[in-house]
Amino acid sequence: MSQSDSDLIPVAGNGLLHRRLFLKTGLAAGTTLLLAGTTGSAAEKPQRDPWMRMPGAPMSPIGEPSGYEQNLVRAPIGSQPGTAGTGVSRTPLQYLDGIITPSRLHFERHHAGIPDIDPDLHRLYLHGLVERPLAFDLAALHRYPQVSRIQFLECSGNSAALAAPRPVAETCAAIHGLISASEWGGVPLTVLLEEAGVKPEGKWLVADGADAAVMSRSIPLSKVMDDALVALHQNGEPLRPANGYPMRLFLPGWEGNASVKWLRSLKVTDQPAMTRDETAKYSDLRDDGVAELFTFPMGVKSVITSPSPGLSLHGPGVYQISGIAWSGQGRIRRVEISADGGASWAEAALDEHVLPKCLTRFRAAWRWNGGPAVLMSRAEDETGSLQPDRDAALRGRTHAFYHFNGVQAWQIDETGASSNVYA
Repeated sequence: MSQSDSDLIPVAGNGLLHRRLFLKTGLAAGTTLLLAGTTGSAAEKPQRDPWMRMPGAPMSPIGEPSGYEQNLVRAPIGSQPGTAGTGVSRTPLQYLDGIITPSRLHFERHHAGIPDIDPDLHRLYLHGLVERPLAFDLAALHRYPQVSRIQFLECSGNSAALAAPRPVAETCAAIHGLISASEWGGVPLTVLLEEAGVKPEGKWLVADGADAAVMSRSIPLSKVMDDALVALHQNGEPLRPANGYPMRLFLPGWEGNASVKWLRSLKVTDQPAMTRDETAKYSDLRDDGVAELFTFPMGVKSVITSPSPGLSLHGPGVYQISGIAWSGQGRIRRVEISADGGASWAEAALDEHVLPKCLTRFRAAWRWNGGPAVLMSRAEDETGSLQPDRDAALRGRTHAFYHFNGVQAWQIDETGASSNVYA
């Protein structure tokens, strides 16, 4: 039996195939067995299509997506009743590939709309328990040493729909779309703090935003001194207004609300400020009535983005299962896939770029027999933390809204359509 033949023998229940098919060593041997292209006379000679018979559109200052890709928009967008700018919009995960989210599709969470900030007038103030209070305009920050990193940002309310008593009939974006990954560029916050001189009693940093809500969060200095950025760029361009222009705090691996947008004030204190946004909100209520505060790190997590609701299969055959995994604790070590509701598991192939505190793309080959199936993924990070199943993720916190990282299940019916289920 050849290697290509052995790769097409299921390694787990319901038709999951060996991950070798998506590794470099298996691509050449296995690809011809997976192709679903047209064959016969229809593939013998290319024809001159209508769009080849005249010059195309003129160039423009800003490149626009193809008009045939109308689904590549943030969706769904939801605002609080009576407001237009207080709410969320989600990344269309099911239509994307790779690990970097285009800036125009990065999810949004706003508490009082998007401020129109004049960068020439905006200032960042560093004060409190420091030897030298400082103020920085945008031009001054650009003179400091800068770094860039590709890392994820996730709202702590992402995937909270899976805590509902019954499965919600929604898309991958609607359930999990409050997660994105970008290349973030900016000034390490340690550089600014060293210039200001933190006093010995300084243990926390209170960050305020320049929106009408004056979003405020308290951050331990230990995190700040580790990897915090004053971000100025996203995916190679200045931050867009919806993502914090002209500057934002960025805390890799921590809940998105703590990465305060439109950053205007950093106050060094000896204790947390206990602001509204870290007490009445963004706290985790346990079943025993205790509210856990400052639960910053985002747990290890994964989701299959394709197939998923709206991306139907078209007849039995071999398909690619694709998704993303991430962890606020570091790199993803492994992702496993199940096609039989968790009865058996097979290891997925990870794309080449496995970066710390970043999205990791995983893929697996699956021979669908045309019958019912339940697809699931579970991730493990480099610390050994394993993504819990749904019941374990809810244990002791059935009333909690934030930080849900339980395993997601998509049910495939005989027509090839997907739906959210609890397995």
